[in-house]
Amino acid sequence: MEVHSYPSNPAAIRLSELATQIRQAIDGVFGNRTFWVIADISSHTYKSQTNYHYFELVEKDKGSAKILSKIAGRAWGNASVNISNFEQATGQKFQNDINVLVQVAVQYNPAFGLQLNLLDIDTSFTLGLFEQQRKETLARLLRENPDFIQKAGEQYFTRNGSLALNRVLQRIAVISSATSAGYQDFKHTLENNTFGYRFIIDDYFTPVQGEANARQFLAKIVEVFQSGKPYDTLVIIRGGGAQTDFLIFDNYELSRAIAKFPVPVITGIGHQKNETIADLMAHTATKTPTKAAELIIAHNRAFEENLLGMQKMMLIKTYQLINYHKDRLAQLNQTTISTSRGLLHEQQLHIISLSRMVLGNPRIILSNRQKDLSNLIGNMQSYNRMYFANKRGYIGHFQSVVRLMSPQNILNKGFAILKVKGKIAGNAEDIEAGTELTVRLAATEIKTTVITKSAIDGNDEFNL
Repeated sequence: MEVHSYPSNPAAIRLSELATQIRQAIDGVFGNRTFWVIADISSHTYKSQTNYHYFELVEKDKGSAKILSKIAGRAWGNASVNISNFEQATGQKFQNDINVLVQVAVQYNPAFGLQLNLLDIDTSFTLGLFEQQRKETLARLLRENPDFIQKAGEQYFTRNGSLALNRVLQRIAVISSATSAGYQDFKHTLENNTFGYRFIIDDYFTPVQGEANARQFLAKIVEVFQSGKPYDTLVIIRGGGAQTDFLIFDNYELSRAIAKFPVPVITGIGHQKNETIADLMAHTATKTPTKAAELIIAHNRAFEENLLGMQKMMLIKTYQLINYHKDRLAQLNQTTISTSRGLLHEQQLHIISLSRMVLGNPRIILSNRQKDLSNLIGNMQSYNRMYFANKRGYIGHFQSVVRLMSPQNILNKGFAILKVKGKIAGNAEDIEAGTELTVRLAATEIKTTVITKSAIDGNDEFNL
């Protein structure tokens, strides 16, 4: 057996004795007291076999993130149950880097040192933090994006919200999780609508919960925009979940992209109570994916009913016009019959009058017609004599002109006709010295040869 020797100093004590005194002192001050403490969780571990939570409560300097204080903590029994209730109420896991308001009791154990035993956790504090962050994000959106985000009263107005929906929503881009039951509900509702509408749905899958996935979600929105496809709407879908599952939809960059997106955005995020910021920035917000699908079907049905109403109205108007014109034609037909009868009766009377005139005065009529014919024949004979006399005068004139212009008459005036090789020469280009010429005079034809050829200036006068 090992024997320990101790210093001869009578004031020396064992460590366990000091630890006992510390525990007694702490118990004396803190033994029956509890404290509500605001701190961050770090170094968290959970033992499912014992349902124990081990962690540290940490306070950091806001400016430098320097640790100001750190005390180990643990929770078990009823405290573990309270943590589970907290997770269910807030949707926030009890994990590292969350800020909490917890009720603790101070305990010192000589073997494990100073610890804080967690007794309860305040759910409303954490939810209040979420709401505070949400308000700060909304204020930032308004402050930094006045061109496409405004607020009037409690209502938010965005560029996306001001877009007009196409009359028919048929080509749809969907951002959702590939494993989302809400997405399956959305597609099932669209594809099995009672009106037989058909849709073109393009899927852009990405994680849709957890604020850490906001960057991936934003990348999918950009991908939809860069696709260049003429989508009628972008639908954002997520199934139900706890409140913190929707924190991704309160993200600043994500909400900003939705507010300025050039295609109307419809949200069906699956929450029944509070609106997310994405809902406020979107064109139309619905509570569930199924409601989003029903909205699209109802929109298309309204367009179809409008067309059917117009068709019905056109049929009624057409029927009314046909009846109107049918009645009008009947009236015109009756008027035509009445008018025709009147005209026929009038003409019949006129014919009877003429018949009576012809029968009563045939000799007078024939005599008048015979005189007319005699006058006409006399006029025609007189006109013919004058006409032929004029024409004979014209013919005599033309005969005189022809005689004056005849070649023989011209030759008689002293002119001559030159022929080269039996053809009349109209110019001297083909006549050279030594060329044989035939000179035709009025009564004589002379054969001669060209001795010389010279040009004249055209100023020589003819002595006729």
